[in-house]
Amino acid sequence: MLTCRTVAELRGQIGAFRGRGRSIGFVPTMGWLHEGHVALIRASVERCGATVVSIFVNPTQFGPTEDFSSYPRDLDRDLGMCEAAGVDLVFAPDAAEVYPEGFQTTVQPGPLADVLCGPHRPGHFRGVATVVAKLFNMVRPDAAFFGQKDYQQSAIIRRMVLDLNMPMEVVTLPTVREPDGLAMSSRNARLDVDARRRAACLSRGLFAAKAAYDTGERNVERLVALARAQMGEADSVQYLELVDAETLRPVGPLVDRPAVLAVAGFLGSVRLIDNVVLGSL
Repeated sequence: MLTCRTVAELRGQIGAFRGRGRSIGFVPTMGWLHEGHVALIRASVERCGATVVSIFVNPTQFGPTEDFSSYPRDLDRDLGMCEAAGVDLVFAPDAAEVYPEGFQTTVQPGPLADVLCGPHRPGHFRGVATVVAKLFNMVRPDAAFFGQKDYQQSAIIRRMVLDLNMPMEVVTLPTVREPDGLAMSSRNARLDVDARRRAACLSRGLFAAKAAYDTGERNVERLVALARAQMGEADSVQYLELVDAETLRPVGPLVDRPAVLAVAGFLGSVRLIDNVVLGSL
């Protein structure tokens, strides 16, 4: 497995892969890898001739009061997991390589960024779209792989790829969960024992609503109420919304098209997000 720190090194290695006729799969991450990331890597390894993983904690997607400084980091651990999963190249730049002196151009997503997490994290999705666009231009993958847990992020990236005519496929794979249902997340490492136990209430609520939907319930208020009733162990629920799977706009009063029930909740100072899809995408 190769490790590159600069864009020039990365492009040289990508060129060598291309020269040998290998397609490029790409898994962008912020490190502290878990089985959810490994599932994305394995999908890329299966589908593509060479798999590239980026490990970069992107400062521009964190607000001034958010957890950038405490976000878990362990590059050696992550490199070991990447190698074991069959990664061909890891791109692990520092911030100055991604945002060199004088950098001033950003990507501003559209209305998909104005809902769900958007109002609670001003500028977050601008930071996400900008760094992902930059990484796509650096790697130039044939396919990039994302997890459904970050449903809104994936929707924004798919829209960006379409709107900006980026010649690649965005692949979204199902959320990987712990045995108790908690969606795997790098932020789970920051939960203490009690918060970790209580955190499963978020997925428990989502599954309760999905079970009701699967047996015929279509009333939005009742579905949301069923989910919320299971989430009392969270310290707070920042939002719990049932939205159109494509536009992310609220649906109602009945669910009459594919929809997503999405939640953001706090366990102590740790903010977790999760979702379930209702209907077939």
